[in-house]
Parts: sequence; structure tokens; C-alpha cells
Amino acid sequence: MNHSQPGFVDAFSQNFAITPSETALVVIDMQNATGNPDMGLGKLLADRGEFEGAAYRFNRINELLIPNIQKLLAGFRKLGAEVIYVTYGANAPDASDAPAHMAPIIRATNNIAGQKEHEIVAPLQPQPGELVVNKTTQGAFCSTGLDTTLRAKGIKTVVTVGVSTNNCVAMTSMEACDLQYRVVVVSDGTGTDSDEMQNATLTMLKRLWARVLTTDEVLTELHQGAR
Repeated sequence: MNHSQPGFVDAFSQNFAITPSETALVVIDMQNATGNPDMGLGKLLADRGEFEGAAYRFNRINELLIPNIQKLLAGFRKLGAEVIYVTYGANAPDASDAPAHMAPIIRATNNIAGQKEHEIVAPLQPQPGELVVNKTTQGAFCSTGLDTTLRAKGIKTVVTVGVSTNNCVAMTSMEACDLQYRVVVVSDGTGTDSDEMQNATLTMLKRLWARVLTTDEVLTELHQGAR
């Protein structure tokens, strides 16, 4: 049986150029609660004796995501392109403002605004003037003013990186597409809990929702678009 991707999928997939003045790098949920093995989810799993099951996740974050997101941040900043951070977590101390499907993990990882777990991981800290928006849902557009902000700034293309590929990154990317933004998902700038989840999600996103590019491919096109 042939399991290769049907030709019509490629035929109708997104294709566009990346123009720095109209593009924003959106860094999703790269927080201590979600991306630091010593805090939040990492600490929770370690305390339960289940950290080994998350080794793939945190190894990918430390060895691949953080270095590649740093490269993208540097590239976008150098060209004066927009950088926006998205965090997730509750604003209320008891997480009562979070939806029922999100509140349990928010509480369990202490992902509350003002807590250390809620902060963006140290290697990826925002620079002064870079916007940070907080969501209580998996998709960033549903529970924030991100759409209004992007339109006010003249952004037409969003480049998404962060965690988790199959949850908040995918949901945010699909919301963006439905709102008629052009979307790029960075294959080696996103991560989740297994190769299976990662690859399946990227395959799904290629079908109408987004272009899927590597960090180097994004930077190459970004610089070409600046000429």
C-alpha cells in the first residue's frame, strides 16, 4: 500500500514569500512551567518518578529548540522584524480564570502570573519593547488581543515556534490561518513529547494550514525578503 502524501495536498498547500516588514516571529509557551526540566512540568514528573517519560521533550527543548529560537530571534531583531511572545497560564491565583480543560495542569505546574514557573525561560528572555501576551486557552487568538495587535502592526505573516507542537503551536497556527494570516511553522523550532506526535502534526499542518520550514530556511527567506 502506498502511504505517500497525495499530490493534491501539495498542490493546494500555502506558498508565499516572507517579507520582514510584514512578518512576526511568535514564540509560544517557552516558559519555566513547560520548558524548564527543573520547574513546572519537569519538577512535577520528577516528583512522581515519571521524568524519564519526558526526556525526549526536554532534550529537544534544550538541544534543538532553544538554540534555533535564539537564531531566529537574532535574525528577526537584526532586520527590525516583529517579535511577539505568547505565554499560557492563569492570571487568578487559584486559576479560576482558566478553562476547565486547562486549569488542572496550570495548577499542577504552578503556572500562575507572577510565579517563577510562569516566566519565559532564561535563554529566550524578551528584549525591552517586545510584546508578551498571556493566554488561558491553547490557541493564542481565542483568549488574547493578538489578532488586533498583529493587524495594528501591519503583520500578514506569522512564524510560530515553541511548545507543544501538537497543542498550542498547532492551535495558534490554525487560528492564524483561519484569520487569513500566512503561517510558517518551524519544524526544528517546535517540540512535543515524541517524534510520532511531532511528525504527525507537521504533516497535518502542511495541508492548507501552513508552510513548514526549518530555522535556516526561514532565515534565508527572511533575508531574501529584506533585499
